[in-house]
Amino acid sequence: MCGRYASARKRHELLEEFEVELDSEEELAPDYNVAPTKNVYAVMSRVPKEEGATRPIRQLRVVRWGLVPSWAKDPSIGSRMINARIETVAEKPAFRKAFATRRCLLPADGYYEWMPTDDKRKQPYFIHPEDGGVLAMAGLYEFWKSPEDEWICTCTVITQDAEDRLGHIHDRMPMLIPREKWAEWLDPAVSDASELLVPATSAGLVAYPVDPAVGNVRNNGERLISPLQDSGDTNPLF
Repeated sequence: MCGRYASARKRHELLEEFEVELDSEEELAPDYNVAPTKNVYAVMSRVPKEEGATRPIRQLRVVRWGLVPSWAKDPSIGSRMINARIETVAEKPAFRKAFATRRCLLPADGYYEWMPTDDKRKQPYFIHPEDGGVLAMAGLYEFWKSPEDEWICTCTVITQDAEDRLGHIHDRMPMLIPREKWAEWLDPAVSDASELLVPATSAGLVAYPVDPAVGNVRNNGERLISPLQDSGDTNPLF
């Protein structure tokens, strides 16, 4: 995954879609060019700190993209921890504790990948559900305490090998969690989640080339996910 996705749905839509019980009430603006170190929505299940609470509550939080391990000396390492590979996520020191008990879902309308062209440029593609639904990208989250005793919550996206239908664009893709597996993926009581690492298929996904302007993080807006009018290639996956 090259590190960009779109997340434009309003908070109240995500609360309903993911059946959230606890809302942080922090609203993010629609973002068609989510990049590392930006704040993003994450769905997670945690036991409230209230006395006597024992049941994990599904909640929507705002976290920063780029996981900072609890042992890190400073948060700058997060910019290099935006992805965790499905093949090694359970063993890597930066991710294994989070993988055991701090799994999350990262809602997305779609994501971008860059495909090399004959003239040595790279053409961005927007990959998204054909039915317009939301993607639930597999993620991990972690808490880091600053020297000033301030806590920040960060996340990473788990990636996998892309199927042939997507592999011709880019060899990696985010791991996607189907709705029927959301509860199990989020459950912190499931400490051995290795069986949940089932590579996603590209079924139901479509892709088309978009404006290279998405490569500049300063650019934003719905135009970034619009198909290029002169490409003649609106769906290379079929």
